[in-house]
Amino acid sequence: MYFKSIFFEDYQLDDKRVTLGRTITETDFVVHAGHTGDFFPHHMDEEWCKTQPFKHRIAHGTMIFSIGIGLTASEINPEAFSKGYDRLRFVKPVFIGDTIHSEITISEKAEAKKPEYGTVTEHVEIKNQHGEVVLVCDHLLLVKKK
Repeated sequence: MYFKSIFFEDYQLDDKRVTLGRTITETDFVVHAGHTGDFFPHHMDEEWCKTQPFKHRIAHGTMIFSIGIGLTASEINPEAFSKGYDRLRFVKPVFIGDTIHSEITISEKAEAKKPEYGTVTEHVEIKNQHGEVVLVCDHLLLVKKK
């Protein structure tokens, strides 16, 4: 991780970056359940899940979001602030042993309320090892102008 100043004017529509992968483990399921209190059987009960459509435990959507977004944090931009995330969708299930990575595309740029800033939208797709989108969202940034 390192610091890199990127100003509003430096962002180009359709620029894309791809993260490294991260394999989802049994430990991830247990730790996330402990952190959130979400011990629903869909995530924790393999035998019960055998009776359900996916036949295996499925990862917490919030865990995949957290890990997938964490993968994007490879550089610190001191000129930008995260305003949050919009249009978050859990598209496909993720299972223990799946490897996810994130693909980030600059999808929108606009003026901000304060003239010294602009807004940038990063469209984030989290994909599994088969290239299938498992989660999608838009990351909203407030970015300083030069």
